[in-house]
Amino acid sequence: MYAMQYRFTLPADYDMEIIRHRVRTKGHLLDDFAGLGLKAYGIRERGTDGSPVNQYAPFYLWADQEGMNRFLTGEGFRGVVRDFGRPAVHNWPGLYHRPGPAADRVPGSFTQRTQPLPEGSDVPTAIEDALAGHEKLATTDGVHTTALGLDPRRWELVHFTLWADTAPESAGGERFRVLHLSAPGTGRLGAGRQW
Repeated sequence: MYAMQYRFTLPADYDMEIIRHRVRTKGHLLDDFAGLGLKAYGIRERGTDGSPVNQYAPFYLWADQEGMNRFLTGEGFRGVVRDFGRPAVHNWPGLYHRPGPAADRVPGSFTQRTQPLPEGSDVPTAIEDALAGHEKLATTDGVHTTALGLDPRRWELVHFTLWADTAPESAGGERFRVLHLSAPGTGRLGAGRQW
């Protein structure tokens, strides 16, 4: 499993209905994309849920690297680049994935939190602690899906959780609203730790 995200921070007065329309008309195009576990079409709006910015920031969980590569070098991503410019694409090897009690519902939001692993910290212990947190989170009412990834370049963990409704403030991190979920291969993402 691989987690992936790119973000477009938009002007403060940007009409976010443009993004909503884009997702309504094009979101379904990845509903059967081979190799994709799920894609959450996420947005943040300035002044909503504590967001300081308008942002379009889809988050992906890929079942295999081939699907991710095919997407990044294919026509769909070419359209994103044409309309918004070429973004930095962050990706993380997956450490953990599990559906939650609300996996049968359409998610309304997701949270994303980055956890630095400072020089001198015990990385295996930090990962085990994070895994235990995700195991507990995966049983929480309202959780659709939770996942954990590792950035070994910057030594950070990324925590990603889809919520059936609005993400609780207690979840921490950045909160995004989900406009659409493409989930053709969630069954191929595995369940639990990824090694």
